[in-house]
Amino acid sequence: MVDASSKSHLEVTRMPPADPPASSADSPAVVGYLAALVMTVVATVLAVSVDIGVTIPNLSLIFVVPVVIAGASFGLGPSLCSAILGALAYNFFLTEPRYSLAVSDPANIWAIALLFIVGLIVSGAAYTSGRRAADSASLRRQTDVLQGFSRDIVAADKPEAIVAITSEALAELFEVPAVVMLVTDDAVSVKQIVGAVELQDTELKAALSSLAAQTAVRAGVYPAVTSRFDFWPVITPSGQSAVIGLAFDPEERPSKPETLVNIVRGVLELALDRQLSPAGGNARPTG
Repeated sequence: MVDASSKSHLEVTRMPPADPPASSADSPAVVGYLAALVMTVVATVLAVSVDIGVTIPNLSLIFVVPVVIAGASFGLGPSLCSAILGALAYNFFLTEPRYSLAVSDPANIWAIALLFIVGLIVSGAAYTSGRRAADSASLRRQTDVLQGFSRDIVAADKPEAIVAITSEALAELFEVPAVVMLVTDDAVSVKQIVGAVELQDTELKAALSSLAAQTAVRAGVYPAVTSRFDFWPVITPSGQSAVIGLAFDPEERPSKPETLVNIVRGVLELALDRQLSPAGGNARPTG
């Protein structure tokens, strides 16, 4: 049985850093669809008003504008919704017979079909552009976090500070609760948690199992069946051991978190090895 309390124990629980401004991906789905509806209504009113006084060719293109805005701001679903609503509105209000979904002129059938196809193409392009912009912003944020983490950890003069800086960086990178533990003689000597969570006994055992096997352990998979955390072991050349844990939402778990985790692990290994080696001037934490 592992006794985590048998060692001197530093545990600080902090809340994750303030959330960044909400992006379009964070908007509730209903907001996007309502916005698509409102923009299509505005486009319809504008098109009907113009059509009453002036004959303008290709008036149907006004319905493409809501599709573009919806795709860039709210994603593919609202954009497609706007494309469908635009095609229906154009048919109902601007083709003969008016105020009916019936179409008397075959040319109008092609116009409606073309409007819908253009809407689909534009919505796909706008969605892809929005995703690329979001991915670019996420990459910039991650780069900034890693740069700050590297800078701060170099200035850290104690293992406890290194553990605290690492856990905070992990929580900011992934925006989930994070824990970093130093392990000495099969017991936790230093632990830092960021986020409103506490480690359960089963999770602590899963963390130490990850360290003993020197392999990552995923939450919900043996031996971490009941664990909320994914764990990764950290072993330095000087013999200091540590474990990194991240509590992902099962429905929002990134596909390859180890890419960023391995970067943090590498920096943590170097920092701990520097602190705990004879040249570092610090002894390994003891009870």
